[in-house]
Amino acid sequence: MSTENVSVVRQCYDAFRRRDLPTVIMLLDPEVEYYQSDEVPWGGRYAGHAGVAEFFQKLTSTIESTVDPDRVVDAGDHVVAVGHTHGSVRASGKEFDVPAVHVWRLRDGKVVRFEAYIDNPQMLAALRP
Repeated sequence: MSTENVSVVRQCYDAFRRRDLPTVIMLLDPEVEYYQSDEVPWGGRYAGHAGVAEFFQKLTSTIESTVDPDRVVDAGDHVVAVGHTHGSVRASGKEFDVPAVHVWRLRDGKVVRFEAYIDNPQMLAALRP
C-alpha cells in the first residue's frame, strides 16, 4: 500500500500546483484533519473537506506559493515530504523560500491527516511589511 500512498501524496502536490482544489479534496478522506502552526495566518486545525477548503482559502489569499518536495520518504501509512515552499506574499510582493516538512497519514488510499511544519520565523519575516 505504501507505494500507492506516495503516489497519492504526489497527486496532491501536483493538484495544488495547478490550484485544482476539487482534485485535492477527492484525494482526502471526508474526515481528514489538517494542521499547521497557529503562528502563521492560515495556521490552525481544520477538519473535513470544508475545513481543508477554508485552509486553502486562507493560504492562497495570503501567499502565492508552490511546494517543492526535494525528498519523499515512504513510511508505510505515513509519507514524509522534505523540501521548500516558495513564492510571494500577496500584500507586499515580497518573495520567500522557506524550508518545509509535511507529514501525511493515509488509510485506504486517502489522506486522513496532514501536518505542515515550516521555518515559522523565516515565513513570519517574509510576511512583515
